[in-house]
Amino acid sequence: MSTAAALFAAAAYPVRFRSLVASGGVTAVPLQLGGWLKDWVEAPDLDTFRRADPRPIIAGALADIKRYALPDSICDDYLSSYQGNRFAESMRYVRSYPSELPALADLLPQIQTPVQIIAGAHDPVVPPANAAFLAERLPHSKLDIVDAGHFTWEEAAGEFAALVTTWWDGGYAATGAAQPTDHRPQHGRGHPDAVIPDGVDDNRSTSGFAVQPDGRKNSAS
Repeated sequence: MSTAAALFAAAAYPVRFRSLVASGGVTAVPLQLGGWLKDWVEAPDLDTFRRADPRPIIAGALADIKRYALPDSICDDYLSSYQGNRFAESMRYVRSYPSELPALADLLPQIQTPVQIIAGAHDPVVPPANAAFLAERLPHSKLDIVDAGHFTWEEAAGEFAALVTTWWDGGYAATGAAQPTDHRPQHGRGHPDAVIPDGVDDNRSTSGFAVQPDGRKNSAS
């Protein structure tokens, strides 16, 4: 699940999450992004991408991984995940940033879920300014900048894993957030007036679900 989607979910369903880990996600307003992601978001339409072979496009994005030799099996997994029209259709998500992220920015101070934020110090695609934007607005968060580019979980796997496991093993408690026990809707999050974007089903009877760091197959951000 991507960073923005996880945070929208935490805003809508505050009792569903013990904590979150957010890594490599575009969140800042005004937008702070670069490289291939900036090109994808600012392209006039999707027609060019629908006509293109997605494999060289994805391979170009993977070329940003500088400090880790991606195994062939993992590379093939990345490439096959965007076969056919899947790449062009998945771009709808990142292309919603200009309209959806301002709504998310308004919700951030209301999110009580503890959030571990991890960013690459040398990320040319989603600069660390996005992580700082979150840390300044989320009331219960911890920010760690690691020596890596955009693919932090690939380039700094050991440090990334240590941060995540420490957080999941109880590190989130240090943020001072109270663990929610009241399953009634919370004002500003599950409240009827909360801004819920397309893709987040406003159904408060939904069973809980686990949120992992941004996935290998999402648009990275």
